[in-house]
Order: sequence, then C-alpha cells, then structure tokens
Amino acid sequence: MRKALLEIKDLHVRVEDKEILHGVDLTVGADETHVLMGPNGTGKSTLGYAITGNPAYSVTAGSILFDGEDITALPVNERAKKGIFLSFQNPLEVPGVTLSAFIRSALEQKTGSRLRLWDFKKQLKETMALLNMDESYAERDLNVGFSGGEKKKAEILQMLMLEPKLAILDETDSGLDVDAVRTVSEGVRLFRERTHGSLLIITHSTRILEALHVDAAHVMEEGVIVRNGGAELVEEINEKGFGSLKED
Repeated sequence: MRKALLEIKDLHVRVEDKEILHGVDLTVGADETHVLMGPNGTGKSTLGYAITGNPAYSVTAGSILFDGEDITALPVNERAKKGIFLSFQNPLEVPGVTLSAFIRSALEQKTGSRLRLWDFKKQLKETMALLNMDESYAERDLNVGFSGGEKKKAEILQMLMLEPKLAILDETDSGLDVDAVRTVSEGVRLFRERTHGSLLIITHSTRILEALHVDAAHVMEEGVIVRNGGAELVEEINEKGFGSLKED
C-alpha cells in the first residue's frame, strides 16, 4: 500500500453562514491519480479550496493532513510551499504581472533560492512547446486576454514548472474544444510521468482522463462522499449517470 499523501478526516467546511461539506473522508496516496465526480453544487470545488487553505472556506470540524503533517490551520502560501497546487475552474486575470514572472516568483518561493534567468527561460520555453503554447504568452500579463483554452494551458504550464506533490485540477477540461482537451490531457499525463506527483481531478467529463491511469474514483453528493471505487466507477457514471448511484 502506498504512503498516504493527503488524509482528510471528517471534514466540515462552512462558507459564510452555510455549511457546504458535512463530514468528508478522503485519502490520496503518493503517486496516485484520484477522480472526484458528482452533480453541480455538491461541494467538489469547496473541497479543493479547503485543501489549499482559501480563507473564505472555514473548517469547522475535522482535519487535513498532508505528508503526515496537520495543515488544517496553515495559510495558503505555506501549503503551496509544501507542494499543494490548485488549477482553478475560472483562472483569474492578473494585470501587470507576466506569466513568466509569476511562475519564476512562485518557483523561487517554493525553493527559497534565486533562479538563474537563462536556465529558467530555457525550461519555460521547452515546457510551453510541450503544450503547443506560443512563446509570446510568457511575456503577456497573466491570463489577460487569454482564451479559455490558453488560460487552462497556462495553469497546466504552472503545474509542470512547479512540480507539486499534489495537484488539484478543478474542472480544468470545462469549456474546452477537443484539441485543447487533448493538449491539457497530455500535459497532465506528462506531470504524472515526470514527477510522480499525485492528482485529484475534479470533473464532470471524463475526456481529460482518457490518457491517464485512474487509481481511485469518488462521488460526492450534497457535501459528502457517497461512493468510492476504482476506474470502473467512472465507467459506470459514464454509462448510467449519477442517478444510478441512488439505486445502490
């Protein structure tokens, strides 16, 4: 059995005055790919934000352990330094900060040391080529004027450059055409192949999963995980939809 990288125990999360998660248990092992599925509005994104420490999401009970350490009270930046990455469903635009500068700064924060500019630019150029990204995007303001597909590619670029221990992808494939999904999916596959970092993929669609080996699948409904299984659970939902789960 692989070592547990992420352990979530009886997690209750509140946003303002409403509890969204009502006791979630989830374990992701090192070097594993997990899929979290479920209807809209059931708390999947809330779980992603809670794991990364978004201050708008208050943990009222339970705990989050990462690499054996209780991180429930740690701020966002400390969790990021420990190797937790979240790819947003709707990436924010950041005027005045180029994509290149953003990634370089994040890498320096993670490593605690300055990066040689030439080495960094070489690695960035090579990684952008893997994602079929035009090099000019590196010097454009982060996500400003990017299409939906380019924003998602920029998120995957950050993931490949930062090499986190755990990457949470929140609906990364939503709103993308077939070619963009294929490119993003290839980037995700490369991340697993090159870094052996773990993945928690939050998705409605399974297109992004086609090039990946799925170790475990989980279904969330109304703020709790109602089913756990392997890749066969993804196939079941593909064929029958989420309604089939109520019959079990």
